[in-house]
Amino acid sequence: VKQNIDDPEGKALFLAIASAPVKEGEGGSSIEFLVKKTDSNAWITDAADGTAVAISQVLGGGFPIAEEVDGFKYDFPCQNALLFANGSGIAPIRAAIESGLLNIGKPGDGGRTARLYFGCSTPADMPYISKFKEWEAIGVEVVPVISQPENSQGEWTGRTGYVQSCLEEDGVAIPRNTGALLCGVKGMAESVTDVLTKAGVFEGRVLTNF
Repeated sequence: VKQNIDDPEGKALFLAIASAPVKEGEGGSSIEFLVKKTDSNAWITDAADGTAVAISQVLGGGFPIAEEVDGFKYDFPCQNALLFANGSGIAPIRAAIESGLLNIGKPGDGGRTARLYFGCSTPADMPYISKFKEWEAIGVEVVPVISQPENSQGEWTGRTGYVQSCLEEDGVAIPRNTGALLCGVKGMAESVTDVLTKAGVFEGRVLTNF
């Protein structure tokens, strides 16, 4: 995304799409992005409704769910989905959850189990808190993880530390029947991948969106 496509000096923002694809036959053509406000991107975070910006074609292949998670490519069906994000990395994870492509279902209703580990510095830095109940209603267990509870307003009683440390504490119940989606900082993604593969999750089922 750029403010002006004809400005060679203009800096581009690389953003993951946060909204699920529109289903075939349904109307609507809007796309949602999650933008962390900084001193250098006020041109978009403070833009008035109707402001025109330049957007490139979609880059990257997204999460290869159909190729790596569905079917019996690894001999064992994927019955459990583990989702990992920190900060604005929640954007494509939200899109995956709400797309329905993960086939998530509540226990007893069929579909996959799903657990989301979502890390941020404080609750105030955590996007989409208002969506947690909606995601839980379709079968996603949401595990918010706060790394700076001492800087939180009010007492934080949830998980603390980092996404990867919480995964290590919880373990992976049935690795050969588990797949994972990751988006976030490099250190988190590498650590989570290491924990998952050492536990026995097929490396091909640990998916990133780039």
